[in-house]
Amino acid sequence: MQPNSIIIQQETKVDHKFVFEIHKQAFKREEEAILVDRLRTSPMYVPSLSLIAITGQRIAGHILFTEIKIGGRNVKALALAPVSVLPEFQQQGIGGMLIREGLSKATEAGYGSVIVLGHEHYYPKFGFVPASKWGITSPFDVPDNFFMGMELFPGALDGVSGMVEYAPEFMS
Repeated sequence: MQPNSIIIQQETKVDHKFVFEIHKQAFKREEEAILVDRLRTSPMYVPSLSLIAITGQRIAGHILFTEIKIGGRNVKALALAPVSVLPEFQQQGIGGMLIREGLSKATEAGYGSVIVLGHEHYYPKFGFVPASKWGITSPFDVPDNFFMGMELFPGALDGVSGMVEYAPEFMS
């Protein structure tokens, strides 16, 4: 597959049922798909940062960023979660394209940082490092190297520390 055959664009309401199926198939369960549906109703939802990857006439992947607080403060920070690609399109760079485009759009929108709970060998290639570097902690019991952050511009996390507060929909 040629990378230029993938179009990344903002999700629309018409895409919701396809996005649900992408997460369901990618994770082999419905929890992440249900979470995405619930996050769309959250005040922390950022519609411009709910992106789909289209190849041909099919939606092959989806990524979602939602606003978070860190240490009880509003700091123009985001959580990246979830990102999914249909199984038949995995290992072709689509997830990476969604992540890079999402980070770019987040930067353009004025966000300063992104937190992700994810694979310790995958996310560092996009610039993520353990969030403990800034004294940022997870509300979940996870290994330090799986809870990562990145600054979208230098110094965005200067003086920021504490526990991440996700949209309530993550916790229920």
